[in-house]
Amino acid sequence: MAFSAQVKKGAKINVKVSISPTGYEGAGKNMLAEGQSKDFEAVRKQAQTEWDKELSKIEVKSDDKNKLAVFYTALYHVFTQPNINMDVDGKYRGRDNKLYNANGFDYYTVFSLWDTFRGAHPLMTLIDRKRTADFINTFIKQYEQGGKLPVWELASNETECMIGYHSVSVIADAMAKGIQGFDYEKAFQAAKGSAMQDIFGLNAYKQNNYISIDDEHESVSKTVEYAYDDWCIAQMAKILGKKEDYQYFMKRSQNWKNLYNPKTGFMQPRKNGNWYEPFDPREVNNNYTEGNSWHYSYSVQQDIPGLIAAHGGKEKFEQFIDVIFTAPDKTTGREQVDITGLMGQYAQGNEPSHHIAYLYNFVDKPEKTDAKIKYILDNFYKNTPDGLIGNEDCGQMSAWYVLSSMGIYSVTPGLPEWETTTPYFDEIKIHLEDGTTKTITKNTGKAELKKLGLENVKPVKDFKYAEQTASPVISADRIFDFSTKVEITPLNPNDKVYYMTMDDSDSNKRKTFSTYKAPFSITKTTQVMAYAERNGEKSSVTISNFNRRPNYWDINILSKVTPQYSATGKLALIDGIRGDVNWRKGEWHGYQGQNFEAIIDFKSPQNIKYLSSTYLQDSRAWILMPKKVEYYASMNGKDFILLKTVDNDIDPKDEKVQIKDFSTEILPTEARYIKVKAYYFGKLPEWHQGAGGDAYIFIDEIAVK
Repeated sequence: MAFSAQVKKGAKINVKVSISPTGYEGAGKNMLAEGQSKDFEAVRKQAQTEWDKELSKIEVKSDDKNKLAVFYTALYHVFTQPNINMDVDGKYRGRDNKLYNANGFDYYTVFSLWDTFRGAHPLMTLIDRKRTADFINTFIKQYEQGGKLPVWELASNETECMIGYHSVSVIADAMAKGIQGFDYEKAFQAAKGSAMQDIFGLNAYKQNNYISIDDEHESVSKTVEYAYDDWCIAQMAKILGKKEDYQYFMKRSQNWKNLYNPKTGFMQPRKNGNWYEPFDPREVNNNYTEGNSWHYSYSVQQDIPGLIAAHGGKEKFEQFIDVIFTAPDKTTGREQVDITGLMGQYAQGNEPSHHIAYLYNFVDKPEKTDAKIKYILDNFYKNTPDGLIGNEDCGQMSAWYVLSSMGIYSVTPGLPEWETTTPYFDEIKIHLEDGTTKTITKNTGKAELKKLGLENVKPVKDFKYAEQTASPVISADRIFDFSTKVEITPLNPNDKVYYMTMDDSDSNKRKTFSTYKAPFSITKTTQVMAYAERNGEKSSVTISNFNRRPNYWDINILSKVTPQYSATGKLALIDGIRGDVNWRKGEWHGYQGQNFEAIIDFKSPQNIKYLSSTYLQDSRAWILMPKKVEYYASMNGKDFILLKTVDNDIDPKDEKVQIKDFSTEILPTEARYIKVKAYYFGKLPEWHQGAGGDAYIFIDEIAVK
């Protein structure tokens, strides 16, 4: 900052600052529009008046000043984002970095939608319908300028830092609640267009009706959240009378059924057509987004009756809700700082848990909802500097408090009704935009709360839609020595299963699906395909590949693998199946803070001419190429001779995710044992965002010829 005049020690300086998303000229206009006053106190009072106007939309009464402070701090937090992101004349910078003018609406930014679709945006539909319409007008413009609806948008840029396409939840909720001020048809086309892309696992999701570990990381979370979003698009289609679109997206909204394991009651990842094992519902890993199976096994907001039925009825589902609150309050697997505020495995400090306590209402136990909500309100929100139990996440943590303290919550945004609990305050007055006031007390009936602000919403004619048949599970040894038994299991016992196998000898033969009757054995590398059928509805085809080992070597790994990154075990390093650049799919071995060292036993002496081992670099994820790789040979497994050293030539600052074969040809050498030693990068240097931490080595395939 520069000053044009001398400033003496102790002098007070008033600084007036203006910003613009478009340029210096816009900043100047914005400053003039804010007023000419240079009186700091006058400007402060003006700001206070503006905030009083916003915060007075909800009035609460209580003798407890701490509760009042928490409530109005929460409401303040809710109003801090999204932010207007245009100049006073309506000029804004679009998703394509070009300048546009917002005509008839305010253009906004900071859409933390993975968080805020759950509570913050539903709250806005009650107390800020005009802003809600402008949020959606912003969505539509961003779709038109950038090709898809925002996911986690910041300053007209898409960060892609979270999952789903939850703009559609905000749109569907607004349409279902009769909010006007935006083009319903354009909003629907933007929603449909975003859902039909082939990014972030959507291609597999559309084709197979679920995402597997083989397709995309965070596969469980993406599947169940896409399914909810598809239900939202179906509700939009229903409102617009689009029968075929409604039926298509309602069928997609059932895709959660393909990851629901009826034997455990949990949403589990699938790999190669089978359930991924070992499975621990407390484990935080790359199959879930900021959570574990406990957090996502209740994430069927669009079909809670269907989830209850899958569990075997209300009594069993009530027990399933009970156990999340009584389970051990420690997670396993990867450390995840977002998982806080634990009651058992319920995590109030992170969004996927936020609706779970309200699910007791669906099993006719509202008193359990009341007890859990009151406990959370009493204990996890305090009038202290650290008074929130988790990351605010652009107002969602506080929106949960505001809604729940009023006795309502939107378990299913897009459904024009609230789930209810006992109001927390003695009296609550909500001043709506139409000039009316709604008053809530602890005696307000739950039927009245359920339709709060929605009394004039009329039901929409429903259409019939098909029930989805879940894809069967195919299990066998993915890598086998001589033979393996293949078993195919439908996820619904009433389904009929049909299957087909293909191996190298079948490549030119025409084959058809046959009725599956019993397990069978295979002795060659084989692809098995199967589908289930019930009442004429076929599932997607499950495809599994089972490989006869390309060798009968053994491998002894002398380093300690990180449990999260151990692939299918030690043989994964010599099974002939190579991992790709998306290391989160689970095909790689990861070793942190240590060299990698392993000895391969060929079982008998072999003549060797070529050696290779494959490594991955993702610098931002702390995964760096080894400094060098050494290859040794031995006949007895004890005395090793260095054959070759291969140095790394990839810059550790290169943030491109990439794979490198550290390969070398050698003079013909006879050996029974080969040792591979890769030297890890060391401590992350000062230029790295994780400076001081230990780098990883990621290795997949070791090849010897």
